[in-house]
Amino acid sequence: MKKKLFFDADVILDIATDRRPYSVHAAILLSKVEEGVFEGFTSSTIITNIYYVLRKLESHRKALLFIKQLRLILKIIPVDDTIILKALESSFHDFEDGVQYHAALAHRLDYIITRNTGDYKKSSVNVCTPEEFLKINF
Repeated sequence: MKKKLFFDADVILDIATDRRPYSVHAAILLSKVEEGVFEGFTSSTIITNIYYVLRKLESHRKALLFIKQLRLILKIIPVDDTIILKALESSFHDFEDGVQYHAALAHRLDYIITRNTGDYKKSSVNVCTPEEFLKINF
């Protein structure tokens, strides 16, 4: 059974903006998802955040092109009222991290892939950086 990976915004932005050295492992991991080795997911709220950041850094057109390409690789999971409520009631100090965690948990994903592993200390979902995940699995 393929491992199901939730990609946090920082990892996707590392790829989109080629933030070195982080983008190297993030891009390798995303290519493994594209090859079908793993299943990749992100949330609808992350998609809108990615657009916002890329539009400011690049352009509206480039942001949309990146998101269109990303949709071919990652499945986008919804953030609904139930997830928002769970995040509001959770012990996460950062509301956005709580939303992403509860989205990943609701869809029974195996890993949250992020550079900010400390933000998910209370996670029952495995959390690691792209580099750590690749070391564990290859």
